[in-house]
Amino acid sequence: MQAVSNRKHRIGRSSAGLGLFATKPFRKREYVVTYRGRLLPNAEADRLEARGSRYMFEVNTRWTIDGSKRWNLARYVNHSCRPNAEAVERKGPSIVYVARWRIKPEEEITVDYGKDYFSAFITKSRCRCVKCKERRADQQARRRARAKRAQRKRLKLRREKRAAAKRKR
Repeated sequence: MQAVSNRKHRIGRSSAGLGLFATKPFRKREYVVTYRGRLLPNAEADRLEARGSRYMFEVNTRWTIDGSKRWNLARYVNHSCRPNAEAVERKGPSIVYVARWRIKPEEEITVDYGKDYFSAFITKSRCRCVKCKERRADQQARRRARAKRAQRKRLKLRREKRAAAKRKR
């Protein structure tokens, strides 16, 4: 007999690598996961970030949580420009993610990482959220359609030139 897990999320493959996925539904404003790790002064966190550490969560002007340990499940919550969860500061320097709206089972849990992180590490061209992927696909489709129209126009002009050259002979 298989044990039934009461955990409401799981780690799985996502478009951005590994992600956190709901296994059971979350109601709006329901607790999802806590961002855990060592509490560091911001100056030390800045030094670690300069050496490539990316799982830093700045709690306030004084403290940052180093969430780089794998037991910190919140580190698997990926960025989205249309997130379904948000970070909320709790008592003490503590951060939890809560659902912004109803999250269905097998849906990836995402948050907005903020402008600073986005511009430093992700940028618009490398964002892998659904919204940005759709936007890039639409842009690509428009570029292809424009190129196809231009090619048809060039072919039409070439045919007209040949026809005009034949009439002159």
